[in-house]
Amino acid sequence: MSRATILFGTETGNSEMVADEIASALDPLGVTSEVHSMAEYPVTDLPDQSLVILVTSTYGEGDLPDTAIPFFEALSATKPDLSTTRFAAFGLGDSSYETYNNGIATLISAVTDLGATQIGDTGKHDAESGLDPCDTATDWARQTFANAEV
Repeated sequence: MSRATILFGTETGNSEMVADEIASALDPLGVTSEVHSMAEYPVTDLPDQSLVILVTSTYGEGDLPDTAIPFFEALSATKPDLSTTRFAAFGLGDSSYETYNNGIATLISAVTDLGATQIGDTGKHDAESGLDPCDTATDWARQTFANAEV
């Protein structure tokens, strides 16, 4: 059985809800997971994780949500070697803004700059779509991990 660490950054709680749903969607695929807030997760533990799933919203004019800022700042300060870390990414945003899903793009850039390798396409939920973010995320998770080696 494979293992994933799911980290969420959120302003209103939607990303946490989505992270929990992704964990539930992965279980039947043989992937056990732990869900953590980015605000409380030590970035020094990242190199020990073989698979990390990043889930974050975009806040305001393209910013990271409050709970993701400490994580992002710690990545920048400690610069852990993530060359053996694989990750997947799912963002929540609103396409009526020019900075649609900028939060997840910021985190992807940060971890790839530290050597992490992304698997699958970045999943994106658009609030303008009217679709449930949990449904969008679980569909993405099933597609991303159904045939991936995790």
